[in-house]
Amino acid sequence: MSVCAQRLVEELQIFDVECEAALTEKLVELCLLYGQNEEGMVAELIAFCTRTGKVGLTPDILNSFEHECLSKKSSRAPRDGGHAGARDIVSIQELIEVEKEEESLLDSYTTPSKGSQKRAITTPETPLTKRTVSTRSPHQLLSPSSFSPSATPSQKYSSRNNRGEVVTSFGSAQGVSWSGRGGAGNLSLKVLGGPESLTRSYKSMFQKLPDIRDVLTCKIEELGSELKEHYKIEAFAPVLVPAQVVIMEGINTTGRKFIATKLYEGLPLPFYQPTEEDGDFEQNMVLVACGPYTTSDSITYDPLLDLIAVINRDLPDVCILLGPFLDAKHEQVESCLLTSPFEDIFKQCLRTIIEGTRRSELRLLDRASPARVPRGKNSGSRLVFVPSVRDVHREPVYPQPPFSYSDLLRDDRKRVQFVSEPCSLAVNGVILGLTSTDLLFHMGAEEISSTSGPSDRLSRILKHILTQRSYYPLYPPQEDMAIDYENFYTYAQLPVTPDVFIIPSELKYFVKDVLGCICVNPGRLTKGQVGGTFGRLFLRRRRAAGGEGRQSPCVAAQVVRI
Repeated sequence: MSVCAQRLVEELQIFDVECEAALTEKLVELCLLYGQNEEGMVAELIAFCTRTGKVGLTPDILNSFEHECLSKKSSRAPRDGGHAGARDIVSIQELIEVEKEEESLLDSYTTPSKGSQKRAITTPETPLTKRTVSTRSPHQLLSPSSFSPSATPSQKYSSRNNRGEVVTSFGSAQGVSWSGRGGAGNLSLKVLGGPESLTRSYKSMFQKLPDIRDVLTCKIEELGSELKEHYKIEAFAPVLVPAQVVIMEGINTTGRKFIATKLYEGLPLPFYQPTEEDGDFEQNMVLVACGPYTTSDSITYDPLLDLIAVINRDLPDVCILLGPFLDAKHEQVESCLLTSPFEDIFKQCLRTIIEGTRRSELRLLDRASPARVPRGKNSGSRLVFVPSVRDVHREPVYPQPPFSYSDLLRDDRKRVQFVSEPCSLAVNGVILGLTSTDLLFHMGAEEISSTSGPSDRLSRILKHILTQRSYYPLYPPQEDMAIDYENFYTYAQLPVTPDVFIIPSELKYFVKDVLGCICVNPGRLTKGQVGGTFGRLFLRRRRAAGGEGRQSPCVAAQVVRI
């Protein structure tokens, strides 16, 4: 069926309701998803708003309308005998699950018999399988056919022959056995931020131009004061420039043209000084991966399942997983082909990762002595989830608050941590700067450089980021970035120079030492229709010997193909 956006607007105007373009597109999506025409959809929406006392039309109201009205009505609606479409397949599966629950309830009131009389229910899409909660594999947890009518595996990804190939290394990575302890031992994870870190959602995009000006002016004055004190400069006049705040010395004889004769560049922040609370000096393995976690031509999440297999094999102490988990730029998302709400698909991905890695405790107990890893004390690798502005189920505003997921079991709450984007995370006193935004690509498109000899462009951009002391020093931002500058000033600044800076990008993977900070671009887990890369690191804080300078806690690092 076809749905006309203009017809929806006209129907809403009958009830004197104004609708923005984005909300109109959402209504078109709901019409297609639930098989409603324009008049019927508007009638149900107005009835819902009248019944609940809601005024106007906002994204939150539309979400409530979908979950409280359309979804429930769709699940109660009788099915006719016509041709079953993509939505009907999902509904049939739901009916099968309900019938199984009803039969289980009846069995509890009957005398057990030697043989089960329960009728086996199968369809071509849902063959009979033995499913129990305790034995489900990640492949069973994540069922793409439940939210996509075309969940066909990617042929290019499946036929790759370079899986596990190490594409770049740093430090003493040769001959290293890349395996951890699965989160066992003394492991301390905490978020750095001052005066506090971003922990919850906020109202965004209410800022005015003077507010943006005040934030930028404060940032220029702060960096300028540091430069003035360091270089012993008496006075300077601040000027707004894209990305980089510097001090220039020169002459202006005509009042119209400034001729610079000397440039004073920015200074990085000092490194973090660990305390006794930051844990011990044991070596920890950290695995880092950045989405998308499915190829552009498929929604089967095979790369994510392969990554879970790597986690269960290598047992890293910490796994840092950066979004997007359901990419707003995915072909099936942009074409509105998914039959489940984006939020539900995202939660299914989270559940797959959490439950799929929880069983690593069994493997760990086989490899370690009982005295070292007491039973019940460890339930798998520590998981850190970082959101992205490209996660389709969230508002694309920067900085991003942490994910909210209320279905965590008690044991999982000890090992699963949701942090903001960006974030500074301390792992036993080693500071990791984390961002899922492709800042290298954004700044690379705006940078102007002139040099007579060979120059490392990526190192130069990374130096700009560290000396500007911000996770996103570019202004004006890239056109796809919606920045809330009040929260940006509070939550997107570097509190210290990180020991390791994780900065995923579409640009080529690398591991570089820039101003003493180990900068890692692990790449993305998928690149279009083919497999991508992920990163792994060994971290160990080293006690400072007498007279010796600072030693990087990043012992080794590698980027590996999935």
